Amino acid sequence: MLPPNQGRITTAALGPSGAGPAFPVLSRFDEIADEGAYAPLPHDWLLGVSDVVDSTAAIGAGRYKAVNMAGAAVIAAVSNALGPTRFPFVFGGDGAAFAVPGKAASGATAALASTATFVAEELDLELRVAILPVSAVRQAGLDVRVAEFAASPDVNYAMFSGGGLAWAEAEMKAGRFRIEPAPPGSRPDLTGLTCRFEAAPAKRGLVLSIILRPAQAGDRARYAALVREILSLVEASPEMARPIPDGGPPLGWPPSGLELEARTARKPGASLWTARLSTLARTALSTLVFRLRLPVGGFQPERYLKELVANSDYRKYDDGLRMTLDCGPELAAEIERRLAAAEQDGICRYGLHRQAAALLTCITPSIHRSDHIHFVDGAAGGYAAAAGALKSKGGTG
Repeated sequence: MLPPNQGRITTAALGPSGAGPAFPVLSRFDEIADEGAYAPLPHDWLLGVSDVVDSTAAIGAGRYKAVNMAGAAVIAAVSNALGPTRFPFVFGGDGAAFAVPGKAASGATAALASTATFVAEELDLELRVAILPVSAVRQAGLDVRVAEFAASPDVNYAMFSGGGLAWAEAEMKAGRFRIEPAPPGSRPDLTGLTCRFEAAPAKRGLVLSIILRPAQAGDRARYAALVREILSLVEASPEMARPIPDGGPPLGWPPSGLELEARTARKPGASLWTARLSTLARTALSTLVFRLRLPVGGFQPERYLKELVANSDYRKYDDGLRMTLDCGPELAAEIERRLAAAEQDGICRYGLHRQAAALLTCITPSIHRSDHIHFVDGAAGGYAAAAGALKSKGGTG
Protein backbone atom coordinates (compact mmCIF):
# COMPACT_ATOMS: atom_id res chain seq x y z
CA MET A 1 0.00 0.00 0.00
CA LEU A 2 1.41 3.39 -0.96
CA PRO A 3 1.81 6.17 1.60
CA PRO A 4 -0.57 9.11 1.25
CA ASN A 5 0.81 11.54 -1.33
CA GLN A 6 0.42 15.17 -0.30
CA GLY A 7 1.65 16.65 -3.59
CA ARG A 8 -1.06 15.40 -5.88
CA ILE A 9 -4.74 15.97 -6.30
CA THR A 10 -6.91 13.42 -4.62
CA THR A 11 -10.58 13.12 -4.14
CA ALA A 12 -9.64 14.50 -0.79
CA ALA A 13 -8.63 17.81 -2.41
CA LEU A 14 -9.09 19.70 -5.65
CA GLY A 15 -5.78 21.45 -5.61
CA PRO A 16 -2.36 21.24 -3.96
CA SER A 17 -1.93 19.64 -0.58
CA GLY A 18 -4.16 20.86 2.21
CA ALA A 19 -5.11 20.11 5.78
CA GLY A 20 -7.00 16.95 6.51
CA PRO A 21 -6.57 13.27 7.37
CA ALA A 22 -4.55 10.96 5.18
CA PHE A 23 -6.53 7.94 3.99
CA PRO A 24 -5.00 4.61 2.93
CA VAL A 25 -3.85 4.64 -0.71
CA LEU A 26 -4.39 1.57 -2.89
CA SER A 27 -1.93 0.95 -5.71
CA ARG A 28 -4.03 -1.81 -7.33
CA PHE A 29 -7.70 -1.40 -8.11
CA ASP A 30 -8.59 -4.94 -7.05
CA GLU A 31 -7.68 -3.97 -3.47
CA ILE A 32 -11.06 -2.20 -3.27
CA ALA A 33 -12.63 -5.58 -2.48
CA ASP A 34 -10.62 -5.80 0.77
CA GLU A 35 -12.71 -4.31 3.60
CA GLY A 36 -9.54 -4.02 5.68
CA ALA A 37 -8.03 -1.60 3.17
CA TYR A 38 -10.32 1.24 4.28
CA ALA A 39 -10.08 3.62 7.24
CA PRO A 40 -13.18 4.91 9.09
CA LEU A 41 -14.02 8.60 8.79
CA PRO A 42 -13.48 10.63 11.97
CA HIS A 43 -16.61 10.55 14.14
CA ASP A 44 -17.14 14.33 14.01
CA TRP A 45 -17.23 14.47 10.19
CA LEU A 46 -20.26 15.09 7.99
CA LEU A 47 -21.54 13.25 4.94
CA GLY A 48 -23.00 15.16 1.99
CA VAL A 49 -25.20 13.53 -0.65
CA SER A 50 -27.07 14.76 -3.71
CA ASP A 51 -29.03 13.51 -6.68
CA VAL A 52 -31.05 14.83 -9.62
CA VAL A 53 -34.77 14.22 -9.11
CA ASP A 54 -36.34 12.21 -11.95
CA SER A 55 -33.06 11.97 -13.84
CA THR A 56 -34.63 9.19 -15.93
CA ALA A 57 -36.98 11.69 -17.58
CA ALA A 58 -34.14 14.14 -18.22
CA ILE A 59 -32.07 11.37 -19.77
CA GLY A 60 -35.02 10.34 -21.93
CA ALA A 61 -35.17 13.92 -23.18
CA GLY A 62 -31.50 13.74 -24.21
CA ARG A 63 -30.22 15.87 -21.33
CA TYR A 64 -27.65 13.51 -19.87
CA LYS A 65 -24.82 16.05 -20.24
CA ALA A 66 -26.87 18.44 -18.07
CA VAL A 67 -27.53 15.67 -15.54
CA ASN A 68 -23.79 14.93 -15.32
CA MET A 69 -23.03 18.63 -15.01
CA ALA A 70 -25.39 18.89 -12.05
CA GLY A 71 -23.63 16.04 -10.25
CA ALA A 72 -20.15 17.38 -10.94
CA ALA A 73 -21.22 20.90 -9.90
CA VAL A 74 -21.68 19.62 -6.34
CA ILE A 75 -18.03 18.57 -6.19
CA ALA A 76 -16.72 21.76 -7.80
CA ALA A 77 -18.84 23.98 -5.54
CA VAL A 78 -17.85 22.29 -2.28
CA SER A 79 -14.19 22.17 -3.27
CA ASN A 80 -14.07 25.84 -4.21
CA ALA A 81 -15.93 26.77 -1.01
CA LEU A 82 -13.54 24.85 1.24
CA GLY A 83 -10.28 25.85 -0.44
CA PRO A 84 -7.34 23.75 0.80
CA THR A 85 -9.41 21.53 3.10
CA ARG A 86 -8.95 17.94 1.97
CA PHE A 87 -12.11 15.88 1.62
CA PRO A 88 -13.10 12.64 -0.14
CA PHE A 89 -15.83 12.64 -2.76
CA VAL A 90 -17.32 10.46 -5.48
CA PHE A 91 -19.23 11.24 -8.68
CA GLY A 92 -22.28 9.07 -9.34
CA GLY A 93 -23.59 10.33 -12.69
CA ASP A 94 -26.81 11.99 -11.56
CA GLY A 95 -25.38 13.10 -8.23
CA ALA A 96 -22.34 13.11 -5.99
CA ALA A 97 -21.38 12.36 -2.40
CA PHE A 98 -18.61 13.64 -0.16
CA ALA A 99 -17.40 13.83 3.43
CA VAL A 100 -16.03 16.89 5.22
CA PRO A 101 -14.76 17.71 8.71
CA GLY A 102 -17.28 19.23 11.09
CA LYS A 103 -15.56 22.63 10.96
CA ALA A 104 -16.45 22.82 7.25
CA ALA A 105 -20.18 22.38 7.86
CA SER A 106 -21.24 25.95 7.09
CA GLY A 107 -19.18 26.20 3.89
CA ALA A 108 -20.34 22.82 2.60
CA THR A 109 -23.98 23.53 3.45
CA ALA A 110 -23.92 26.90 1.69
CA ALA A 111 -22.26 25.34 -1.36
CA LEU A 112 -24.93 22.63 -1.55
CA ALA A 113 -27.77 25.13 -1.18
CA SER A 114 -26.43 27.47 -3.87
CA THR A 115 -25.71 24.54 -6.20
CA ALA A 116 -29.33 23.40 -5.89
CA THR A 117 -30.44 26.90 -6.92
CA PHE A 118 -27.96 26.99 -9.81
CA VAL A 119 -29.16 23.61 -11.08
CA ALA A 120 -32.80 24.71 -10.91
CA GLU A 121 -32.32 28.10 -12.56
CA GLU A 122 -29.63 27.34 -15.13
CA LEU A 123 -30.03 23.63 -15.90
CA ASP A 124 -33.80 23.37 -15.34
CA LEU A 125 -33.34 20.32 -13.11
CA GLU A 126 -34.17 19.66 -9.47
CA LEU A 127 -31.20 18.69 -7.32
CA ARG A 128 -31.84 17.13 -3.92
CA VAL A 129 -29.08 17.87 -1.41
CA ALA A 130 -28.54 16.76 2.18
CA ILE A 131 -25.85 16.77 4.83
CA LEU A 132 -25.76 14.58 7.95
CA PRO A 133 -23.33 13.59 10.69
CA VAL A 134 -21.27 10.44 10.31
CA SER A 135 -22.39 9.64 13.85
CA ALA A 136 -25.97 9.20 12.53
CA VAL A 137 -24.72 6.56 10.11
CA ARG A 138 -23.04 4.68 12.94
CA GLN A 139 -26.13 4.91 15.12
CA ALA A 140 -27.93 3.11 12.28
CA GLY A 141 -25.41 0.26 12.55
CA LEU A 142 -23.43 1.16 9.42
CA ASP A 143 -20.17 2.98 8.74
CA VAL A 144 -18.36 5.22 6.27
CA ARG A 145 -14.84 4.05 5.49
CA VAL A 146 -12.53 5.58 2.91
CA ALA A 147 -9.49 4.60 0.87
CA GLU A 148 -7.88 6.29 -2.11
CA PHE A 149 -7.02 4.55 -5.38
CA ALA A 150 -3.94 5.89 -7.18
CA ALA A 151 -5.42 6.20 -10.68
CA SER A 152 -2.33 7.97 -12.03
CA PRO A 153 0.87 9.62 -10.76
CA ASP A 154 -1.12 12.84 -10.31
CA VAL A 155 -4.60 11.84 -9.14
CA ASN A 156 -6.15 9.63 -6.48
CA TYR A 157 -9.86 8.83 -6.35
CA ALA A 158 -11.72 8.14 -3.11
CA MET A 159 -13.39 4.78 -2.58
CA PHE A 160 -16.14 4.40 0.03
CA SER A 161 -17.17 1.30 1.98
CA GLY A 162 -19.30 0.46 5.01
CA GLY A 163 -22.82 1.00 3.68
CA GLY A 164 -23.09 4.56 4.96
CA LEU A 165 -23.32 6.32 1.60
CA ALA A 166 -26.22 4.20 0.39
CA TRP A 167 -28.01 4.72 3.71
CA ALA A 168 -27.48 8.49 3.56
CA GLU A 169 -28.89 8.66 0.03
CA ALA A 170 -31.97 6.72 1.13
CA GLU A 171 -32.43 9.09 4.08
CA MET A 172 -32.21 12.11 1.76
CA LYS A 173 -34.80 10.65 -0.61
CA ALA A 174 -37.08 10.06 2.38
CA GLY A 175 -36.88 13.79 3.15
CA ARG A 176 -34.51 13.64 6.11
CA PHE A 177 -31.40 15.84 6.54
CA ARG A 178 -32.45 17.80 3.44
CA ILE A 179 -31.05 21.27 2.72
CA GLU A 180 -33.33 23.82 1.10
CA PRO A 181 -32.10 25.64 -2.03
CA ALA A 182 -30.50 29.05 -1.51
CA PRO A 183 -32.50 32.20 -2.41
CA PRO A 184 -33.14 32.85 -6.13
CA GLY A 185 -30.10 34.18 -7.96
CA SER A 186 -27.61 32.50 -5.62
CA ARG A 187 -24.66 30.92 -7.39
CA PRO A 188 -21.82 28.66 -6.20
CA ASP A 189 -18.23 29.11 -7.32
CA LEU A 190 -17.90 26.55 -10.13
CA THR A 191 -14.42 27.57 -11.29
CA GLY A 192 -12.78 24.77 -13.27
CA LEU A 193 -15.99 22.90 -14.18
CA THR A 194 -16.27 22.26 -17.94
CA CYS A 195 -17.99 19.93 -20.40
CA ARG A 196 -16.45 20.90 -23.74
CA PHE A 197 -15.42 17.44 -24.95
CA GLU A 198 -17.82 15.45 -27.11
CA ALA A 199 -18.93 11.91 -26.32
CA ALA A 200 -16.27 9.25 -27.02
CA PRO A 201 -17.73 6.53 -29.30
CA ALA A 202 -17.10 2.91 -28.31
CA LYS A 203 -14.14 1.41 -30.16
CA ARG A 204 -14.87 -2.21 -29.25
CA GLY A 205 -18.62 -2.41 -29.76
CA LEU A 206 -20.42 -0.76 -26.85
CA VAL A 207 -20.05 1.20 -23.63
CA LEU A 208 -21.27 -0.79 -20.63
CA SER A 209 -22.33 0.91 -17.39
CA ILE A 210 -22.14 -1.41 -14.36
CA ILE A 211 -23.35 -1.02 -10.79
CA LEU A 212 -22.61 -4.05 -8.59
CA ARG A 213 -23.71 -4.02 -4.95
CA PRO A 214 -23.61 -6.72 -2.25
CA ALA A 215 -26.87 -8.45 -1.42
CA GLN A 216 -28.29 -7.15 1.85
CA ALA A 217 -27.85 -10.45 3.68
CA GLY A 218 -25.19 -11.87 1.40
CA ASP A 219 -21.79 -13.35 2.24
CA ARG A 220 -19.27 -10.48 2.03
CA ALA A 221 -16.37 -12.83 1.30
CA ARG A 222 -18.21 -14.26 -1.71
CA TYR A 223 -19.11 -10.74 -2.85
CA ALA A 224 -15.45 -9.65 -2.62
CA ALA A 225 -14.45 -12.72 -4.65
CA LEU A 226 -17.07 -11.80 -7.27
CA VAL A 227 -15.71 -8.25 -7.52
CA ARG A 228 -12.20 -9.60 -8.07
CA GLU A 229 -13.53 -12.07 -10.65
CA ILE A 230 -15.24 -9.31 -12.66
CA LEU A 231 -12.17 -7.07 -12.41
CA SER A 232 -9.97 -9.91 -13.70
CA LEU A 233 -12.24 -10.25 -16.73
CA VAL A 234 -12.03 -6.53 -17.40
CA GLU A 235 -8.29 -6.26 -16.86
CA ALA A 236 -7.69 -9.07 -19.36
CA SER A 237 -9.45 -7.07 -22.10
CA PRO A 238 -7.60 -4.60 -24.38
CA GLU A 239 -6.55 -1.45 -22.46
CA MET A 240 -8.59 -2.78 -19.50
CA ALA A 241 -11.76 -1.68 -21.38
CA ARG A 242 -10.96 1.98 -20.68
CA PRO A 243 -13.61 4.06 -22.50
CA ILE A 244 -11.49 7.15 -23.20
CA PRO A 245 -9.18 6.73 -26.24
CA ASP A 246 -5.45 7.43 -26.00
CA GLY A 247 -5.76 10.72 -27.88
CA GLY A 248 -8.58 11.89 -25.63
CA PRO A 249 -12.28 12.29 -26.50
CA PRO A 250 -13.38 14.18 -29.64
CA LEU A 251 -13.58 17.97 -29.70
CA GLY A 252 -16.22 19.74 -31.76
CA TRP A 253 -16.84 23.41 -32.34
CA PRO A 254 -19.13 24.84 -31.34
CA PRO A 255 -19.20 22.21 -28.58
CA SER A 256 -22.47 20.44 -27.83
CA GLY A 257 -22.06 21.58 -24.23
CA LEU A 258 -21.75 25.27 -25.17
CA GLU A 259 -24.98 26.34 -23.48
CA LEU A 260 -24.18 24.41 -20.30
CA GLU A 261 -20.68 25.85 -20.09
CA ALA A 262 -21.95 29.38 -20.71
CA ARG A 263 -24.55 29.04 -17.95
CA THR A 264 -21.95 27.56 -15.62
CA ALA A 265 -19.40 30.32 -16.27
CA ARG A 266 -21.60 33.41 -16.20
CA LYS A 267 -21.61 35.56 -13.09
CA PRO A 268 -24.81 36.48 -11.22
CA GLY A 269 -26.63 39.23 -13.09
CA ALA A 270 -24.47 38.91 -16.21
CA SER A 271 -26.04 38.60 -19.65
CA LEU A 272 -26.44 35.06 -20.92
CA TRP A 273 -25.65 36.25 -24.45
CA THR A 274 -22.38 37.74 -23.23
CA ALA A 275 -21.54 34.44 -21.54
CA ARG A 276 -22.38 32.54 -24.73
CA LEU A 277 -20.13 34.76 -26.87
CA SER A 278 -17.31 34.51 -24.34
CA THR A 279 -17.67 30.73 -24.24
CA LEU A 280 -17.72 30.54 -28.05
CA ALA A 281 -14.44 32.46 -28.23
CA ARG A 282 -12.82 30.51 -25.41
CA THR A 283 -13.79 27.12 -26.83
CA ALA A 284 -12.73 28.13 -30.36
CA LEU A 285 -9.24 28.88 -29.06
CA SER A 286 -9.01 25.68 -27.01
CA THR A 287 -10.27 23.57 -29.93
CA LEU A 288 -7.61 25.07 -32.19
CA VAL A 289 -4.89 24.47 -29.60
CA PHE A 290 -5.90 20.83 -29.09
CA ARG A 291 -6.41 19.99 -32.76
CA LEU A 292 -3.08 21.48 -33.83
CA ARG A 293 -1.32 20.36 -30.63
CA LEU A 294 -0.03 23.93 -30.18
CA PRO A 295 1.88 24.69 -26.96
CA VAL A 296 0.57 28.00 -25.58
CA GLY A 297 2.01 29.88 -22.62
CA GLY A 298 3.49 26.77 -21.05
CA PHE A 299 0.37 24.68 -21.72
CA GLN A 300 1.21 21.42 -23.49
CA PRO A 301 -1.92 19.93 -25.12
CA GLU A 302 -0.24 16.56 -25.81
CA ARG A 303 0.68 16.21 -22.15
CA TYR A 304 -2.77 17.34 -21.01
CA LEU A 305 -4.55 14.74 -23.15
CA LYS A 306 -2.30 11.95 -21.87
CA GLU A 307 -3.03 13.04 -18.32
CA LEU A 308 -6.75 13.26 -19.11
CA VAL A 309 -6.83 9.60 -20.09
CA ALA A 310 -4.83 8.52 -17.03
CA ASN A 311 -6.82 10.75 -14.65
CA SER A 312 -10.28 9.58 -15.75
CA ASP A 313 -12.45 7.83 -13.14
CA TYR A 314 -14.00 5.09 -15.26
CA ARG A 315 -14.01 2.68 -12.31
CA LYS A 316 -14.80 3.40 -8.67
CA TYR A 317 -16.25 1.96 -5.48
CA ASP A 318 -18.95 3.64 -3.37
CA ASP A 319 -20.55 0.88 -1.30
CA GLY A 320 -20.44 -1.11 -4.51
CA LEU A 321 -18.51 -1.34 -7.76
CA ARG A 322 -19.23 1.14 -10.57
CA MET A 323 -17.56 0.92 -13.97
CA THR A 324 -17.98 2.46 -17.41
CA LEU A 325 -16.35 0.10 -19.91
CA ASP A 326 -15.65 0.10 -23.63
CA CYS A 327 -15.99 -3.57 -24.50
CA GLY A 328 -17.24 -6.02 -27.08
CA PRO A 329 -20.66 -7.70 -26.90
CA GLU A 330 -18.99 -10.96 -25.86
CA LEU A 331 -17.36 -9.47 -22.75
CA ALA A 332 -20.57 -7.64 -21.84
CA ALA A 333 -22.53 -10.87 -22.15
CA GLU A 334 -19.99 -12.80 -20.04
CA ILE A 335 -20.07 -10.15 -17.31
CA GLU A 336 -23.87 -10.23 -17.32
CA ARG A 337 -23.92 -14.03 -17.19
CA ARG A 338 -21.66 -14.14 -14.14
CA LEU A 339 -23.51 -11.36 -12.35
CA ALA A 340 -26.88 -12.99 -13.02
CA ALA A 341 -25.63 -16.28 -11.57
CA ALA A 342 -24.23 -14.50 -8.50
CA GLU A 343 -27.49 -12.61 -8.02
CA GLN A 344 -29.41 -15.87 -8.21
CA ASP A 345 -27.10 -17.25 -5.50
CA GLY A 346 -27.87 -14.30 -3.21
CA ILE A 347 -24.39 -12.78 -3.46
CA CYS A 348 -25.14 -9.47 -5.17
CA ARG A 349 -27.58 -7.13 -6.86
CA TYR A 350 -26.57 -5.47 -10.10
CA GLY A 351 -27.71 -3.14 -12.86
CA LEU A 352 -26.30 -2.82 -16.39
CA HIS A 353 -26.87 -0.41 -19.24
CA ARG A 354 -25.51 -0.56 -22.79
CA GLN A 355 -24.94 2.49 -24.99
CA ALA A 356 -22.77 3.63 -27.89
CA ALA A 357 -20.46 6.19 -26.25
CA ALA A 358 -18.97 7.54 -23.02
CA LEU A 359 -19.17 11.09 -21.70
CA LEU A 360 -16.68 13.22 -19.74
CA THR A 361 -17.34 16.04 -17.29
CA CYS A 362 -14.15 17.76 -16.21
CA ILE A 363 -12.79 19.82 -13.34
CA THR A 364 -9.54 21.56 -14.24
CA PRO A 365 -8.31 23.80 -11.40
CA SER A 366 -5.43 25.02 -13.60
CA ILE A 367 -4.36 24.10 -17.14
CA HIS A 368 -0.75 24.34 -15.98
CA ARG A 369 -1.07 21.55 -13.41
CA SER A 370 -1.37 17.82 -13.94
CA ASP A 371 -4.07 17.24 -11.32
CA HIS A 372 -7.17 17.86 -13.46
CA ILE A 373 -9.91 15.26 -12.93
CA HIS A 374 -12.41 13.76 -15.35
CA PHE A 375 -15.67 12.04 -14.43
CA VAL A 376 -16.73 9.29 -16.86
CA ASP A 377 -20.27 8.11 -17.49
CA GLY A 378 -22.22 6.48 -20.27
CA ALA A 379 -23.48 9.01 -22.83
CA ALA A 380 -27.04 7.68 -23.06
CA GLY A 381 -28.22 6.70 -19.61
CA GLY A 382 -25.05 5.57 -17.91
CA TYR A 383 -25.06 5.01 -14.16
CA ALA A 384 -28.56 6.47 -13.78
CA ALA A 385 -29.97 3.88 -16.19
CA ALA A 386 -27.96 1.08 -14.55
CA ALA A 387 -29.32 2.21 -11.17
CA GLY A 388 -32.82 2.08 -12.63
CA ALA A 389 -32.23 -1.50 -13.76
CA LEU A 390 -31.00 -2.36 -10.26
CA LYS A 391 -33.99 -0.71 -8.57
CA SER A 392 -36.41 -2.54 -10.84
CA LYS A 393 -35.20 -5.74 -9.16
CA GLY A 394 -35.67 -4.36 -5.67
CA GLY A 395 -32.13 -3.06 -5.08
CA THR A 396 -30.86 0.46 -4.44
CA GLY A 397 -28.77 2.34 -6.97
